[in-house]
Amino acid sequence: MPVSSTTVTRRTLLMLLAGALTLLAIVAMSGWLAESTRRYSQAVARMTEIRVVAGNLLSQLQDAEIGQRGYLLTGDRHYLQPYENARNAVGGTVARLRRVNEGEAGTAGVVDRIGSLAVAKLEELEQTIALSEAGRKDEALAIVRTDRGMRLMDEARRSLADLIGQADAQLDAQVTAMGEQASLSRWVATLGTLFILLVVGGAVGIVLRYTRELVQAQRAIQILNGTLEQRVSERTVDLQRANDEIQRFAYIVSHDLRAPLVNVMGFTSEFQEGLASVRAHLDRQPAEQDDAVASEAKRAVAEDLPEAIGFIRASTTKMDRLINAILTLSRQGRRTLTPEPVSMQELLENTVASVRHQASELRCAIDVASPLPSLVSDRLALEQIFGNLIDNAVKYLDPARPGRISVRGRADGNGLVFEVADNGRGIAPQDRERIFELFRRAGVQDRPGEGIGLAHVRALVRRLQGDVTVDSTPGQGSVFRITLPKILTLSPETPAHEA
Repeated sequence: MPVSSTTVTRRTLLMLLAGALTLLAIVAMSGWLAESTRRYSQAVARMTEIRVVAGNLLSQLQDAEIGQRGYLLTGDRHYLQPYENARNAVGGTVARLRRVNEGEAGTAGVVDRIGSLAVAKLEELEQTIALSEAGRKDEALAIVRTDRGMRLMDEARRSLADLIGQADAQLDAQVTAMGEQASLSRWVATLGTLFILLVVGGAVGIVLRYTRELVQAQRAIQILNGTLEQRVSERTVDLQRANDEIQRFAYIVSHDLRAPLVNVMGFTSEFQEGLASVRAHLDRQPAEQDDAVASEAKRAVAEDLPEAIGFIRASTTKMDRLINAILTLSRQGRRTLTPEPVSMQELLENTVASVRHQASELRCAIDVASPLPSLVSDRLALEQIFGNLIDNAVKYLDPARPGRISVRGRADGNGLVFEVADNGRGIAPQDRERIFELFRRAGVQDRPGEGIGLAHVRALVRRLQGDVTVDSTPGQGSVFRITLPKILTLSPETPAHEA
């Protein structure tokens, strides 16, 4: 089944939307993983620092103890240097350990115990050194022999080992969690990439299918175009024949109708002459008071028969005008068009000049805009078109106000637009199309006419490859708009007389 452009657009947009949502999901997941990795990295750094600080504290306590032992054994103050360095550093190390461990409730007690043990150990070392410096070396050695310093050192070592063990456990947990997140990140990236590839592949498939169908459609159009000219030519010939038949039929019918019409009009004249003779004869007869038949005959001759003859004459006259109109249209349809350069300024000014006297009597001003564009078309058809329009504008002026008719023109793309505007009676919306139909009129029928003028105008405009429309407001006026090509081009295969 062929895929429509709307379907292709909708499917492609859905594919792009799915791909965009996938990318957003990957970006969101990547952001979450990055934040989690940052937190894990901070935790790992803190655990590592705790481990390092704890090791430093243990090393400092051991250095202090070694310096104390060396001084007590030798009495040389040179051995007190490690003790001095360690004693100065232990306070800062304990403070750093508390700071790094801040927020860790599980190890807060261990850190506090380590701090207390470090203070106690330093006090024990400081006491023995002070006794030795005071010359009471035996008392200092006695304190050492109590093993109190060793117990403090062992307890501090165990506490530091516990702290390091907990840090190592947390470090292992963080490293494991980071590994799991890295694995999850790889899976998300892999699945997202596969889905995006599927989306792109689907979109490409839809576009390729649509492109393939377009190519097939173009080939079919090329095949149709190959035979189109021949088909159009055949249809044009058929249409030409039909139009010619219609023109001949209208001409023959109109021509044949005139013969019996002339006979009717002729016999009507003879009937009227005979009626005059009968009337004269009856007038010479003596009047009899009781002769009802004679009175009825005189009344019929004097009233009824002349009225009937008048109706017959009016009907035959109207029918004669209609037949003449049909013959005119038929002859115009068969007339050969002759395109030539036409100055519309000159043509319209001459057309207006022919009705200016009649217009002035009706208090109507006619204005022709200048300059008007020229064109190449059939001069006689143009004269008839604008002559009819201007005649109608003058004919249907509103007697309640001075008339105003304006004729203007302009270029519009590849064509020309001419307008005949008036401030006359106007045309009702429902009548704007019917006025162009043959023998159809609109509004109050108080002006002579057979309803063929505008039909003739539309037929001529269409023969000139143009169109005519009307905009009108009842009581305000009308604007007849004629669109014509700048150059009338007759197709070689189309006879100029074809309507």
